[in-house]
Amino acid sequence: MPEHLELQQLVGGVLQGGVGHRSWIGWLQCSCPYLGIILATVSSLFFSLCSVIVKGLVEVNPIELATFRFIGVLLPSIPIAIYKEESFFPRGKRIILVLRCFVGTTGLMLSFYAFRHMPLADASVIIFSTPVFVAIFARLFLRESCGIFNVITIVLTLIGVVLITRPPFLFEEGSSSSGGSSGLAEEQTIESNYDVWGPVAALSSTLFGANAYVLLRALKGLHFSVIMTNFGAFALVYTLIVCYYLGALCWPLCGSDRMLVIALALFSFGGQILLTLALQYEQAGPVAIARSADIVFAFIWQIMFFKETPNVYSVLGALLVVSSVVLSGMRKWALALPRDSDLRKRLKFLFLE
Repeated sequence: MPEHLELQQLVGGVLQGGVGHRSWIGWLQCSCPYLGIILATVSSLFFSLCSVIVKGLVEVNPIELATFRFIGVLLPSIPIAIYKEESFFPRGKRIILVLRCFVGTTGLMLSFYAFRHMPLADASVIIFSTPVFVAIFARLFLRESCGIFNVITIVLTLIGVVLITRPPFLFEEGSSSSGGSSGLAEEQTIESNYDVWGPVAALSSTLFGANAYVLLRALKGLHFSVIMTNFGAFALVYTLIVCYYLGALCWPLCGSDRMLVIALALFSFGGQILLTLALQYEQAGPVAIARSADIVFAFIWQIMFFKETPNVYSVLGALLVVSSVVLSGMRKWALALPRDSDLRKRLKFLFLE
């Protein structure tokens, strides 16, 4: 989801503490060298549980659920911004901040729609592929290079997305083998049962999320709490207006639904905090790789809670997308290594241009 993409910004913002803060982080890293990876994995668990709640609460409009999700984004950001004595709406960055908030909010609302109208794992895989598409928009808007490595990961991701969405005009599932009018009738049935808006929402969410990441790069001078506070506040107002327009602005009637809505905000809150802490203890590349656990959790929850067994196309597509994301994370990690590092030399295949 879009707010998961604070990785680069968080690295630049959270680590700007004093000497005592850095020594405290160093002590924790020595006590548990894999603490950052563990926190990122638990963060993925929390975010995946948010997706389960969105898909399971069929009586609540997904846009209304997004409102509660943004409360979980906003709450941890305000006290951090106050503690850091940051300006909440700094001059010279306001237009970019508003654009970042708009694309991020729209992307998350679309992702919630996709979770509701697609298998959980399929929607998660498509939305999780956002970092791979960042290279395209960074090339278009920031004039950053887009080398062979980026092209390879983009192609792998697109193939994976096609396998997951399985559009009817490519996957007729044997309808032509029936022959005659029966084959035509079967093809029409497949196309009528195919909910195109779920995949469209997932892909649109991915594109909005990629643009949010590009805008974050333009805001890299700001502390992450300022960006998250603006994002949460803007998104909260935005979703409330949309809910009012749709007539979905109401508190869930059922007691269990209310508890799940509260859990959605709490899981979002916990996921954001753990992701922030993970980036204090670990580089962005390894954290991005650990975040791929989100896909694994999505497949587990899909089978456990919704009794939907993924087919071979979904599994192959997920493997291609996860491979692309992991390779992108490894590249980010390798670029951060010292130039004379032996490990960097062994990973030179990641530097294809």
